[in-house]
Amino acid sequence: MIRRAAPRRSALTALLALVALLFAAPAAMAAPSVGVAGVDGRAQAALDGPTTLQLTGTGFQSIQGGFGGIYVVFGWVDDAAGGSWRPSQGGHTGSDYDYVPDAETADNQGYIRFVAFPGSDTEAAANGGTVAADGTWSTSLTVPGPTFTAKGRDGAITEVDCTQVQCGVITIGAHGVVNPSNESFTPVDFVAAGSGAAAATSPGAAAGTSESAAEETTERAAPTVGVDQATAVVGRALTFAGQGFDPGEQLTVTLDDGVVSLGPLNAGAQGEIAGALQLPGDTRVGTHLLRVSAAGSGLTTELEFTVTADPAAASAADLIAAQSAGEGHVWTAAEIAVAVAGGLLLLTVLVSLVTAQRRRRRARRAAQAQPSAPAPVDGVAAARTADAPPRASVARHYAAAPPIASSAPGAVDGPATRRPSPLPAHDPVDGPPTEQLPPVVTTEAVR
Repeated sequence: MIRRAAPRRSALTALLALVALLFAAPAAMAAPSVGVAGVDGRAQAALDGPTTLQLTGTGFQSIQGGFGGIYVVFGWVDDAAGGSWRPSQGGHTGSDYDYVPDAETADNQGYIRFVAFPGSDTEAAANGGTVAADGTWSTSLTVPGPTFTAKGRDGAITEVDCTQVQCGVITIGAHGVVNPSNESFTPVDFVAAGSGAAAATSPGAAAGTSESAAEETTERAAPTVGVDQATAVVGRALTFAGQGFDPGEQLTVTLDDGVVSLGPLNAGAQGEIAGALQLPGDTRVGTHLLRVSAAGSGLTTELEFTVTADPAAASAADLIAAQSAGEGHVWTAAEIAVAVAGGLLLLTVLVSLVTAQRRRRRARRAAQAQPSAPAPVDGVAAARTADAPPRASVARHYAAAPPIASSAPGAVDGPATRRPSPLPAHDPVDGPPTEQLPPVVTTEAVR
C-alpha cells in the first residue's frame, strides 16, 4: 500500500501545480495598456493645435538593469486590430507604422518619450521616467496636431493625416530592442477644442498657450542648423539638421558660395529639416560655411564647420592644400601634380648627367694607369737566347770549320779562303735564329 501511495501523491502534486500555473498565467501575461487623458479628459486631441496628453501605462514588462526600455510616440499603424504592424511581427516604419519625428534626446520637443528600465545604463537619458517593478509608468506626450510629416529609417518622407487614418499612442521597445511584451497601440480621436480647455494639463493651459503663441508671433526665434562633425570629411556625405523654419516651406542648402547645393527641401510639420550634402573629392581641408535659406519666410541661417582629410585617402596634395589655406593662393590638385612631375623629370636629368660624368672619369683614369704593352716574347726563343754563345764564339766556330773543295770547272788549286756565310738577320732581343746553317767555304784563284 505504501508503494502505491507515492505515485498518487506525485500525480496530485503535479495536477495542483498545473492548475496554479493556469490561473497565474493570465496575470503574468496580461497585455500592456495605456490610459490617455487629453481633451475633456478623454483619449482625444484638438483639431486646431497641439495637445499635451497625460499617459499611464500598466501591464508592461520591467527588467531590472535591462538595456533600453520603452519608446512612447504618437503616430499611425496599418493593422491596429491584427497587430501585424508590431516590430516583433516584422513591422517596419514607413510601411507598417509611422510616428511624429523628434530628437532622441532628453531635451527634445516632447513628441518622443523614453521610459527606461530601472537601473539601466541608459536611465540617465530617459525623459519619460522608468518602468516600475509592477510594470506601471506615467509620462506626458505632445501631439502637434491632426497632420504630421513622418520620416522612416530609410529616409522616406510620408505625410500622415489623422482625420483620414486612425492615429494614437504607440509603445515599442527602445534602442532597437524588439520586445513584444511592451508593444501596444491606443487610438486617439481628434475633436474640436471644448470651451474649458484645449488640453488635459491644467485650467490655465489654454491661456498660457495663447500667450506663448502671441509672443512667438511678435518675437520669433532665429532658425538653427547643425552638422555631424564626424561626417565632415573630404569626399563623404555631410549630414545636417535644422529647426525653427515655417512648416512645409521650401529650403535650399549651399556650401560656401554655391560650390555644392541641395534642394529645394521641404520643412517638416514643426519646421524641422534634415539631410545629407555630398562633399566633393577636391574640397579644401579647413573651415567652410553651410547656409540654409528659406524661400517662404526669407529666413537664413549659417554655420561654420571644419572639413578634415579622409584618413584612408590622405595624400601629399591634401597636406599642401591644408598648409596653404589662408596664405593667399591655394594650390589645386592639378597644379600640385604638374609641379611633382616637373621635379621628377629634373631629378632624372641630373642623375643621368652625374652618372655619365662618373663613367667618363673612370675610363680616363683606367687609360692613364695602363703601361705600353712590350713586344710578345716567345717562351722557347727566350730560352734559346739565354743558352746562345756570344758573337765571338760564333765567329770562331765558323773559322774552325773544315774547307770545302770547290767543284767549279777551271778552278785552280791553292790555299782555300774560308768565307763564312753571313748570319741571318735577327733582332738582338729575339736571340739567334732558330736554324744554324753549315759554313760555306769558297776558294779564290791564285795569282
